[in-house]
Amino acid sequence: METDQTKVISVLVENKPGVLHGVANLFRRRNFNIESITVGLSENIDTSRMTITVKGDEKTLEQVVKQLAKLIDVLKVEELEPGHFVMRELALIKVNVPTTKDRSDIINCVEVFRGRIIDVSTDSLTVEITGTPDKLDAFLKLMQTNGIIELARTGITALARGAKTVRIDE
Repeated sequence: METDQTKVISVLVENKPGVLHGVANLFRRRNFNIESITVGLSENIDTSRMTITVKGDEKTLEQVVKQLAKLIDVLKVEELEPGHFVMRELALIKVNVPTTKDRSDIINCVEVFRGRIIDVSTDSLTVEITGTPDKLDAFLKLMQTNGIIELARTGITALARGAKTVRIDE
């Protein structure tokens, strides 16, 4: 019995309208859930880089990579090797702050996690924190005691380590 695993896929696509829809539609047609997806311009203004995180068995994930590569607007698809890429995620967290002591405790915790306070009100603090998903999860677990009012996470973005690149050969 194969177990589900998480894969990070780097996809270079043409930078034009409708490409994200086409990629998302591929996953929908295959009844496959995207854990996270980030999209932004790459080093080339004509291309965008998608970082897609998916979970599934090896056979299904292999099929997804092959199907992605067949899409017209997809220029390159590569599964990033575990341990051979760097990844980060951004989270904005609005935390309930009922007392002065709670405010002080949260500020100390933000400093330990190398986050930043980006908004302050009388009864809440909004924190910006970046790092690996595990780091964000650990911070969120600590904040649950105070009460998380609102949360927005970007999903991971990643690049291969060292000299290895996911680029279109020029």
